[in-house]
Amino acid sequence: MDSLGRFVCFYFLSVSFFFSQARAQGSALVFFIDSSTHRFLRSPASNDVVVKPDSMSLPEVSAAVSVLLGFAPPASLSAAGSSKLNEVLVPNPFNRPRAVFVLEVRGIADPALAVKENSLFKSAYETKIDLGLKKAEIELPDESEVSVFSLDEQSTDYTDSEISDFASWMGGSYVADASETLNGELTFPLANGYQLKLHMSKEADRKFTTNLLVLIRNFRRAMELHEDLLQSIHSPAELLTGSFDGIKVLEEQYGSEGVAQQGIVLLVAALTKMFDSLEHAYRGQIVGAVLFNELTPLESGKMLDVMYTGRPSARWLAETEPPSNMTIVEVQLVRRTLAWITGIILLISTLLGVCFLVNMPITKDTLLYSNVKLD
Repeated sequence: MDSLGRFVCFYFLSVSFFFSQARAQGSALVFFIDSSTHRFLRSPASNDVVVKPDSMSLPEVSAAVSVLLGFAPPASLSAAGSSKLNEVLVPNPFNRPRAVFVLEVRGIADPALAVKENSLFKSAYETKIDLGLKKAEIELPDESEVSVFSLDEQSTDYTDSEISDFASWMGGSYVADASETLNGELTFPLANGYQLKLHMSKEADRKFTTNLLVLIRNFRRAMELHEDLLQSIHSPAELLTGSFDGIKVLEEQYGSEGVAQQGIVLLVAALTKMFDSLEHAYRGQIVGAVLFNELTPLESGKMLDVMYTGRPSARWLAETEPPSNMTIVEVQLVRRTLAWITGIILLISTLLGVCFLVNMPITKDTLLYSNVKLD
């Protein structure tokens, strides 16, 4: 009886550990968004894809981003990973956008309710992410060949006017509080027929709104940088990378339904407008990759980081320390000694040759002037 009790206890402990590990691992999805004017991705509904991959690992997602930027995939990519890339990307190495917009949206378990009615995400290439590895690196060559712009740069100097412009851009409205700045009410009509109201006086609503404002402000700065890069002689590839954590704040305050779901719908609508603007600025030469991760930032951190694998510079071969005066004098002495010795040897050889020529008897050489008969 005692052994049976221990077995049952061990069984329940193992089951609970398994489910806790599964919960800690979480779930994730990736949406590859193709350009509307150029085709860089295979269409999931087309006949040119034999088997759509059930899932992709994070290294495979990062390798897909590297290839879309116009670089070779990392050498560590397995044959199965290369096969998955071939099932997602159009097999034309000369047809790459060389610009990718990567965004991680964390704290969302299932974005299906928000994206199913959205035309941009509905036509995107969707697949699950196998979170066997929690992190991966987007391997890039030297910094001169690719421009990386972070969309995570924080800023807190917002005004009621900027918030009102943001609300108008999203088709909503902002009613400012006359007694206190940054304390008004935002109203957004959503695609599902609902309205989302956010009160800047509430901490959760303020954090969600400011996170969205940070993302939009930085993406506009990225478009300005792109215009500057177009004027440069050398046009590098461009990677726009960032993350969004505002949904988790709404879930902690209001739960996973209601306001949080409406916040996801608003975020998806904002991403649609952002990608449309990027596509116009980049003239269709851009692809988006939006990753939805169930885990919060404290649990997972950023799934995709950037790592440079630049080739060694020729400047590394230069002397690290300048030679001293004594070393310079020694080198010059050796060089002058060798030059004098070589000159003396050549002079002696020339004199000996002249002496032998002068003292040579004036007779026919028996070998040169004789009629040699070869049998």
